[in-house]
This record gives sequence, C-alpha cells and structure tokens, in this order.
Amino acid sequence: MTRSPLTPRGPLHRTNAVLLALLLPLALLTVVGLVLLRPDGSAPTPYTVDQAEYPTASVTAVTTESCAGTNENRLPDGSIPESVQCTRVTAVLTGSDRAGTEVKVWTPGTVVAEDVPVGTDLVLVHYPAVGTDTEVFGWYDYDRGSPLAVLAVAFAGAVVLVAGLRGLRALAGLAIAFGVIGAWILPAVIQGRDAPLVGLVGSAAIMFVVLPLAHGFTHRTTTALLGTLAGLAVTGALGAAAASAAHLTGISTEQSYQLTLVLDGQDGRTLSGIFVCGVVLAGLGVLNDVTITQASALWELRAADPTASRRQLFAGGMRIGRDHIASTVYTIAFAYTGAALPVLLLVQVYRFPLLQTLTSGEFAEEIARTAVSSIGLALAIPITTAIGAVVVTSIPAQRLRGGRHSATVAPAHSHGA
Repeated sequence: MTRSPLTPRGPLHRTNAVLLALLLPLALLTVVGLVLLRPDGSAPTPYTVDQAEYPTASVTAVTTESCAGTNENRLPDGSIPESVQCTRVTAVLTGSDRAGTEVKVWTPGTVVAEDVPVGTDLVLVHYPAVGTDTEVFGWYDYDRGSPLAVLAVAFAGAVVLVAGLRGLRALAGLAIAFGVIGAWILPAVIQGRDAPLVGLVGSAAIMFVVLPLAHGFTHRTTTALLGTLAGLAVTGALGAAAASAAHLTGISTEQSYQLTLVLDGQDGRTLSGIFVCGVVLAGLGVLNDVTITQASALWELRAADPTASRRQLFAGGMRIGRDHIASTVYTIAFAYTGAALPVLLLVQVYRFPLLQTLTSGEFAEEIARTAVSSIGLALAIPITTAIGAVVVTSIPAQRLRGGRHSATVAPAHSHGA
C-alpha cells in the first residue's frame, strides 16, 4: 500500500494547526485568569447567629393545641386570627453528641400534624445556654438527606445505564464542574474578585475539562468547545450590557438583600456583577448541549454524504440548528418561569399592573436572563456550524464512515489505496 498523492492529508494538518492556534491561546488565557482571579484562601467573615447548631432528630409524637395567631397565620384580608391550631412535635436527637435526648418544638404555621407523622426526620436549630439564657431548640426544616441521596443514585444509575461509559464520564465531569464552582468561583466572588470575569474564566475552565472528558478530545469536541466559548463570550458581554442599561442591581429578593449584608464594604456593582456571573453559569449547560449536538449533526451529515460541500453542510446544519434554537428557547423560558411560579401566582392573586410587574427588579432579571441566554444560544449555533463545516470537510471520508475522529492534537495518518 502506498500513500496516494490525492489523500487529503494536507487539509487535515492545516485544520489541526488552526484549531490548536485558536485553542492554545484561549486555554492559556483561562489558566492566567484562574491564577489572577483565584481566591487567596482567606475565609469570609462568618455570618452566624450565636453559634447556633443544627442537629437532626426523629419525630416520636405529635400534638395539636390552640394558641394565639401570629403573622404566619395572617388571613387574605390582612387580619390575624385570635387563635389557631398549633402543632407541637416531640423528637429524639439523632445527629449530635446528645443523641437520644428528647426535645419538644413548635412547627411553623404552614406545617400541620399530618405533615410530621411519627418517624419523620427533621433538622432542628439549637441555641446553647449563654449566661442567664437557657438553651433553646426550635424547628429549622425537614431532613431531606436520605430521599435526595436516593434520587441522586437513581439519576446516576439511569445516566450510566443508558449512556454507558460516556455517561459515567459525564457524571465525573459534572462533579468536576461543581468542584470548580464550589472551590474557585464562589470563594473568588465572595472575596471581591470581578464577578463577570470570574464567571467567564470559571465557565471556560469547566468546558475545557468537561467536554473532552465526556466526549473525547476529537475534532467534533473541539468544534463544540470553540462554539461554546464563543457563546459564553457573547452571553457575558450582553449580560453586562443588559445589567447596565436596565439598572439590574441584583437586589431584588430577600436572599440578595441578605447577601448585601454579608458582603459588607463592597459597593453595589458587586451584586450587579454577580447577576452577570449567574447569567453566564446559567447559559453554560444549554450552550454545551446545543454546540455538541450541532457538531454531531454535521459529522453525521458528512458521513451520509461525503461529497457535500462546506456550503451544503452549513445549510443542512443550520436547518437542524434552527429547530434546536426554537425548542431550546422554550426550555430556557419555561425553566425561568417555573422558578418564578410563586411570584407569578402572587401577581395573579393581588392583580398587580402587568407592565409594572414585568419591569420590576425580580421579573426584569428573569427577562434579561432569558433574553441574554437565548441570544448567546442563537449566535453560538451558526458559529459552531461554520467551524464544524470547515473542520469536518478536512477529515478523510473513510474515517467518518468508520466512525473514527482523530484528536486535534494528533497528526493525520491517512492511507489511500
């Protein structure tokens, strides 16, 4: 067997060189950003209340008594009833050095006896005795650890069962992604690093690891990676512009207000930047989904018709991409709508003016997230399709028919007849 002079080795080598010329500077910038924006290891000022503890407990008995009404029992007309039925549970501590100790606590007004049958696992709050004040136990929340653990195991099992080793690699990538968020992005933002840049650098670092880990370091994956990074850049820039133009300060919920207290001494731009950082992270998963799917579609089109030109592949890929854009925009919009459902119901009940409601802080943020994420998604698809059309046409057709895709860093060894 001799190498044919017609074997398209040259185009593939040129494509590899171009991809590396694009990826290496981006990877280098990401590493530099990780170093320059890294948290310095100093712990944020703790924001706790009198060294409260949160032991777990198991309900052993439930009683109902009549007691005075409070704000929790406020009626729709705004009045507070004189008396209501209150629920008191007896529970045995299970998750502290005082395991076996029996305590009694009142439940919140929204929790009735039927909600806490015997055997229910709870999380209590414990305020130790200080000076003349005696120790106090109170209701904190349900202990949801066991059911959530079962759900997580079921999720992982379903992914591995259907996707096999690739699903297992995807789960490993997910763990790495949350590791980056928890160990780098969150501490960096809390310590006052530029939040939009932290979001972009952290998201890029996640994609540089997750995509090759789940799908292998191939031309197809590299195409999706470049499309994702382009979409992230667009999303970050548009998010910053939207936050500035619409005066999205990030202070629209009780949680964000509490965050302003925790981030004492930092100006209002911090929360606005956190909003942009959140937009980038929110768009990360959707961008990853559409770019890898779009790249895969181009590879399949090329394998089905090895004679297709770049223009034909781009046109075919965009037909698929337009359908993907339409369906994914619905996904983004409905995801944010579902998250804001309690607020929407309050708007319906109290009949707030529609325009005033939609332009209020919390709704404006959701609208901006939806619009910015959708624009980033819409622009990432043609970018990914254009890159993919160039890359896939440089790969010898026999490799596509054989289902093999060479790594971008490897030399192309193609053999003709």
